[in-house]
Amino acid sequence: MATVDDVIEFNIKSNVVSSEAIRRFKRSIHIGELKNQLELITGAQSQSMKIHVHDERGTKLFDLDDDARVLDSYNVHSKMILQVEETNLKQANMFEDTTDVPKYELTPEEYAARKNTAKQFLLEHKIGKYNPAAQEEHARKEKEKEQHEQESANKIHVNDRCEVMVPSQPTKRGTVMYKGDVHFKPGVWIGIRYDEPLGKNNGSVEGKKYFECVDKYGAFVRPSAVTVGDFPEVDLEEL
Repeated sequence: MATVDDVIEFNIKSNVVSSEAIRRFKRSIHIGELKNQLELITGAQSQSMKIHVHDERGTKLFDLDDDARVLDSYNVHSKMILQVEETNLKQANMFEDTTDVPKYELTPEEYAARKNTAKQFLLEHKIGKYNPAAQEEHARKEKEKEQHEQESANKIHVNDRCEVMVPSQPTKRGTVMYKGDVHFKPGVWIGIRYDEPLGKNNGSVEGKKYFECVDKYGAFVRPSAVTVGDFPEVDLEEL
């Protein structure tokens, strides 16, 4: 049985996977066998693998470059980093890259001619989008919801002070900076400049500017989440 003195603990990193691992290896292990074990841990191929040894701060010291030598013949100690480099990344990722894999595809006519398909089951049982009544009901509810949003928007004006209440988020105060359509979502939206950096943007989304504010102070919400009124800025010194 190996004792503590017989093994060395390493932090293992690689250019194949982003995760790291901590493993112990016997001092007497040959570098060739070490590569085989590292292949199971990192996915790097042993025959195209290079092992770079770094100190605890990440400074490279030397390579484990002789498969016939044993680990203890190098100046290694616990807590060092083994940086495993796969020199043939295309080979290592060959089973993940499906770009060149031929794909079997059916035409809509061929699929429709098949029996016992998922689409056929949904049609026969009128499930989801194949249920006209359910689709009509869904469309009616969406229309009512949008009408409610428009009614809420009619009470909101640019430069109004407001509170914003979004489910699962703290109540935030700010100033209305924009009201209207946006390119990234259907319906009417309200652009808010928060009093604190609790937003997601600077008044721009995907390069399109809707209003000006400091980054992380801007956000877009539905009108139903906005209540306008006399909401002064919170004095943090009073909290």
